[in-house]
Amino acid sequence: MDFTSLVYFQTVAKYENMSRAAAILHISQPALSKSISLLEENLGVILFDRNGRSIKLNRYGKFFLERTEFILREYERAKEDLQNMVAPGLGEVSLGFMHTLGLQVIPSLMTHVKKPFPHMKFQLTQSNSSVLMKKLENGELDLCLISSLDTNRDVVWEKLWDEELFLIVPQNHPLIAKKIVSVEEFAEYPFISIKKGNSLRQSVDELFNNNGYKLNVAFEGEEIHTVAGLVESGLGVSLIPKIKGLDQYNLKIIRVNSKDCKREIGLAYVNGRYLSDVTLQFLEFIRTYFKAKKK
Repeated sequence: MDFTSLVYFQTVAKYENMSRAAAILHISQPALSKSISLLEENLGVILFDRNGRSIKLNRYGKFFLERTEFILREYERAKEDLQNMVAPGLGEVSLGFMHTLGLQVIPSLMTHVKKPFPHMKFQLTQSNSSVLMKKLENGELDLCLISSLDTNRDVVWEKLWDEELFLIVPQNHPLIAKKIVSVEEFAEYPFISIKKGNSLRQSVDELFNNNGYKLNVAFEGEEIHTVAGLVESGLGVSLIPKIKGLDQYNLKIIRVNSKDCKREIGLAYVNGRYLSDVTLQFLEFIRTYFKAKKK
């Protein structure tokens, strides 16, 4: 049984005339008769009473017609909903982003995109980069704003900007008077880290490894405000981007004298996967938006 056979059945049931139904469907009468016979064979039930050239829907046919019309109505509704989801400027984009971007970057992006595309809708997912990457690869997300994690060859990652990382220390720390420090000066202190699987943790690990040190992890947190709170309590130091709300903690923010003390943020999508027109519009908007912010 296929979708076409349901349409054929509905038409024959409506007119109870094989010749007229065939003309409306623009197929031959033998082909239509064969389709109805195959449908009845698949169902294991006769749907029409036949008497010579006369054909009339029986009680089984009436029952099946109700279900068929429901199926066809739902199909049309689903088709309309899908068209609305992907319509340029009107549809829905599924966007994933890292936790830290939810404080300033995403709110600003959503505000600005509403100017050229006031009816564009979004399904937003906030998580760490490894989780977002899995969702992207599985088709749960259209686009991701994430750091440059290792990806499979099907994922395209386009760099958008660099995010500088700063050393944060509690107010009673020996480095409190410093305006700028080297990695060597804080490498041996207990470190408050984001858990593994987060792009920030990967960037910090790489910075330490590149300078010949191993991270001395004292505590691990799920998100940056937890890390800031633990540093404020005097339990260690950390490297984090300068995020909104950081000034509410009683700690010192110090620049690190290293060109590698940063992480790269970019746009990720799966190469060759279908992207709706509205997603392509938003993708291009993102490129233009962050290019303008660099100037």
